[in-house]
Amino acid sequence: MNSLWQNVRSPRLVVLFSLAFTLLFSSNSFAQDGKALFKTNCSSCHYASEKNGTGPGLKGVLDRIPGGNWKYEWVRNPTAKIKGGDPYIATLYPAKYKTMMTPFPNLKNEEIDAILKYANEGEAKPVAASGVVGPVAPTEDEGSPAFIIVIILGLLLVLITTLRYTKIHLRNAVNEKEGLPEEPAQAFLDASRTWFNNNKKLVALIGVLFFGWLIVQGWYAAKGVGVYAEEVKPGVWEGYHPSQPINFSHKIHAGDNGIQCQYCHSTVEKSKIASIPAVNICMNCHKVIQETVNPGSKEEIQKIYDAAGYDPISATDSKEPVPLRWNKVHVLPDHVFFSHQQHVVVGGVACEQCHGDVKAMVTVEQQRPLTMGWCVDCHRNTPLKMEGNGYYTELHEKMKEKYKGQPITVAMAGGIECGRCHY
Repeated sequence: MNSLWQNVRSPRLVVLFSLAFTLLFSSNSFAQDGKALFKTNCSSCHYASEKNGTGPGLKGVLDRIPGGNWKYEWVRNPTAKIKGGDPYIATLYPAKYKTMMTPFPNLKNEEIDAILKYANEGEAKPVAASGVVGPVAPTEDEGSPAFIIVIILGLLLVLITTLRYTKIHLRNAVNEKEGLPEEPAQAFLDASRTWFNNNKKLVALIGVLFFGWLIVQGWYAAKGVGVYAEEVKPGVWEGYHPSQPINFSHKIHAGDNGIQCQYCHSTVEKSKIASIPAVNICMNCHKVIQETVNPGSKEEIQKIYDAAGYDPISATDSKEPVPLRWNKVHVLPDHVFFSHQQHVVVGGVACEQCHGDVKAMVTVEQQRPLTMGWCVDCHRNTPLKMEGNGYYTELHEKMKEKYKGQPITVAMAGGIECGRCHY
């Protein structure tokens, strides 16, 4: 028992225990809950509310979907459900939603249950003092692990200092009782230097752990450089939305009036870029529509005329055109290759999947992170579109034979090879 007590009082064990205590209570939990799983797998297409995105809003979803194992079968292999003529899915796809559900064959039953439980309850709305439900406000972070570590280390430093001087006073009290000379208290820096010299291995271990922590923090700080979208609450992303030379509203044009994306972005199906529409595209309609019921429309349409050099009074191109300088919203690094044609035509990807619900936006903003990890996750989870791609028939037949019975994703066709996007 005395031997055990001596070991417990060992400075090395005390420091190691303190370090383990700090890491245990300051690091994030590795266990994923429904909120974390929803954020990782579902938030690019769904909201944990009644709001519809690329897919339907998932609040109350458990009251709508069939029971039993239906939810597991649907999440893991939606293609089979659709081909099987599932009556519930027929009411949604393609009747209301044009984008097929991404399969998640790796999700376990309990993970699917956790996701649906979180989404089914929806996001909590704060109640005002009067009892009226108010708008949802972005929640604050629960606390920075780095800040918690600093607080704990500070408390440990105070505790060590207090125990050190308590030990010195108790030892001198014993010396005085036994008639021995008093031992002077060593300065804190000198005592620390002595302790470091006597515990070099432990100091080296702490140094390695601290250096590793700095590397991790630096990595997470660096990987956010150039990422302009952030998740303010589960499934809701807000990001870069610069002002434009004309107050063009996608909500009015694409939403209210139903103008297709391809009408203005005419090269989206033929080129790697979607193209910024030329002012002549605008003039196709606005030679006739010179003012609408929307406030300020006449002034904004006049900017189109100025850009085209058009005189609405004489209906002639008699003025000197003033080119428009649009500000790009979705910007990828120069070393990244991305083809709209490949995704829209070959992959059948809906515009909303990467750009969000543009039809509801007055000012277009970046609503997806567009990071490499985000793209790679999409390629790992998105089924490979084989129908209608005759050029790849031979390759597809070989893949069906190789991965017989398995959902075939874009990643299996080389969609995560470095050379696909970086060459």
